[in-house]
Amino acid sequence: MVKAVVLGAAGGIGQPLSLLLKLNKDITELALYDIVNSPGVAADLNHIDTPAKVTGYLPPKDKNAPNEGIKNALTKAHLIVIPAGVPRKPGMTRDDLFKINAGIVRDLATNIAKYSPNAYVLIISNPVNSTVPIVVEVLKKHGVFNPKRIFGVTTLDVVRASTFTSSISGADPREVRVPVVGGHSGVTIIPLLSQISPPYKFTQEQIGELTKRIQFGGDEVVKAKDGAGSATLSMAHAGAKFATSILNATVKGEAGIIEPSYVHLDADREGGAQVKNVVDGLEYFSSNIELGHDGVAKIHPPSDLSEYEKKLLEAAVPELKSNITKGVSFITDESKF
Repeated sequence: MVKAVVLGAAGGIGQPLSLLLKLNKDITELALYDIVNSPGVAADLNHIDTPAKVTGYLPPKDKNAPNEGIKNALTKAHLIVIPAGVPRKPGMTRDDLFKINAGIVRDLATNIAKYSPNAYVLIISNPVNSTVPIVVEVLKKHGVFNPKRIFGVTTLDVVRASTFTSSISGADPREVRVPVVGGHSGVTIIPLLSQISPPYKFTQEQIGELTKRIQFGGDEVVKAKDGAGSATLSMAHAGAKFATSILNATVKGEAGIIEPSYVHLDADREGGAQVKNVVDGLEYFSSNIELGHDGVAKIHPPSDLSEYEKKLLEAAVPELKSNITKGVSFITDESKF
């Protein structure tokens, strides 16, 4: 029996993500939680001819009553995916999002600590560079933090890199892999185009244009939707893709699965220490992660960077440091907020 949970299941990411997880044959139970509409989403999904049973939960109407909905959703969870929060709107930075989404993520993490502390937690809620540290600090406060089981989902950056580069190389985007390291916003996103597979030689002008497009791909969608939303469908695809990799490693026991993810570097002491040596001691960084039965098995530090990529890394580190500090401080020094 494999229970997956989506927190924020009725939103723009949550609904298509829940649909994709319903189609996953390894999931036998899918629990959906949101502040509105989750029972309706569950009823709709239950009409799909796959074995997973879907249940929808809401918070109590009386705010002072115990939240049995989230308790029931989270109990015995194997995998939890968190897309909850507000979407980015035109002109809104990921830092603006922090002020709204940080409290949402904090409260969800508190419930995870109470009801499913051993689950694999996949964080989509933006800004990921800060929300992952928020979840970690909450779990630390409750004495249940396991760095091997907390993941910031950066898969959309890799999906975009495959898509955008293939428009130039002519390769099948499904066969293209571009390592993307750093974080999950703007200049913290570092696509290692020099290491693209299958190999392709881009001009320096193409590298600059592709890098910027991958870093700010979300802005394309926000602008195209004209204020009506952000990247929801592509993010749902990326989230489901990463969730599948986690299930393949932790349920099926498949070896050799490597995916990028923004993690606490204590998840692999040896690999994490190697990463810290090149990122000025940061505690969080996205790199290629080898998955195992307990989550993070090994962190592969970025290597063989081109001179251009070294400059991108240099620009990313101070931004990441600021993002991480803000997330940690939101829990350890709430008076600042």
